[in-house]
Amino acid sequence: MKTIALLICSNVFMTVAWYGHLKHTGVPLWKAILVSWGIAFFEYCLMVPANRSGYTNGFNGFQLKIIQEAITLVVFTVFAVLYLKEPFHVKYIISFLFIVGAVYFAFKK
Repeated sequence: MKTIALLICSNVFMTVAWYGHLKHTGVPLWKAILVSWGIAFFEYCLMVPANRSGYTNGFNGFQLKIIQEAITLVVFTVFAVLYLKEPFHVKYIISFLFIVGAVYFAFKK
C-alpha cells in the first residue's frame, strides 16, 4: 500500500510538471522547462522510494511499471478534465479498459 500511495503522489507531481505549463503558453519555454524540472524533482523524491519499496516487497520491475502507468492515466484524466478543461470521451474509457487488461495479465500467475 505504501508503494501505491507514493506512486500516486509522485504521479501528481509528474503530471503537473509535464502538463501544467500547457495553460500558460505565454511563459517563455525556458522558464516552463525550469519550473517543470523543479516540480519533477519532487516526483523523483517520491518515485524512487516507491519503486524501491515495491521491489523489495514483492513486485518485479514489469509490475511496478505497469502499476505506475495505470496510476498515471487516472491522475492525468482527473488533471485533464479539471485543470485543462478537456472533454472526456468514451474512446478513452475503452482505451483504459485495455490498460486494465494489461495490469491483470501482468499479475496473473
